[in-house]
Amino acid sequence: MNGLILRLILRRIGIGLITLFIVCALVFFMSSLLPGDAAQMALGQAATAETVAALRAQLGLDQPALLRFFTWLGNFVTGNFGISYAGGLPVSDIVAPRIPNSLMLAAAATATSVPIALFLGIVSAMYRGSRLDRVIGIGTMSVVAVPEFLVATLAVLLFAVKLRWMSALSLGADLSTVAGFFKAYGLPVLVLCCVVVAQMARMTRAALINQLDAAYVEMTVIKGLKPTRVVLRHALPNAIGPIVNAMALSLSYLLGGVIIVETIFSYPGLASTLVDAVSNRDLPVVQFCVLFFSACYLLLLLIADIVTIIFNPRLR
Repeated sequence: MNGLILRLILRRIGIGLITLFIVCALVFFMSSLLPGDAAQMALGQAATAETVAALRAQLGLDQPALLRFFTWLGNFVTGNFGISYAGGLPVSDIVAPRIPNSLMLAAAATATSVPIALFLGIVSAMYRGSRLDRVIGIGTMSVVAVPEFLVATLAVLLFAVKLRWMSALSLGADLSTVAGFFKAYGLPVLVLCCVVVAQMARMTRAALINQLDAAYVEMTVIKGLKPTRVVLRHALPNAIGPIVNAMALSLSYLLGGVIIVETIFSYPGLASTLVDAVSNRDLPVVQFCVLFFSACYLLLLLIADIVTIIFNPRLR
């Protein structure tokens, strides 16, 4: 790895850390703008003004916003995520069982969608302009146009109600068997994969076609190499950077789409915890969940940038 690539990677990491700090500030101050008083909601409407004031002082809500932000940020960096206003439990105890569930759902959706999207994108680029390319294009565009909640509703009606192959609820499934795992993750992964596969396939096709129109690819065709070898050996390695960027953007959709999916299928993940925390105005839980999703999003973009830099043939 030469010095230029190392400097660019360090620069991207620095920009990522600055962006994460800005996101922390936005999450804290925007969550503080939620309507209602957290102390009043925790104690109920029958609480006296003195009791509410005492709880506000105990939670630090009577301090200036800037001081509360830096105190919260310092505690967050050291692993102290605060105490839930609604349950009185540490936030870490509330979110710890939910994070592996959300990561498992995202991993299952990623492991399913990435190979399918790569295959569809490569085939569509190799046979561009053909009937197969048009069929894939129409199918992917149609799936992208359909919202997630409609896909989830249709999937429940077909696979859970009509065919009875899967359960409409992900709670209580036995994950120790393949059938139990399929029952718990089948419908949520199917819904998440629909839009993700369509987006990645379209972007993969565009990135490959851009390489297939290059002069060096035309030279390999003139030499008589097979189309499959031209695409996989010559065009695909140089299109890795744009494809990884497309995958990062598409997979980051899981961080938003998973909120709808977890709510519809009653999946015990972090997104459903976020929805409940917003309803209860539980600011520490809301702040942790939003910051966790934002950090995952920035991490995906950072990995995509680093891979793009490493695989850039001009920099190499």
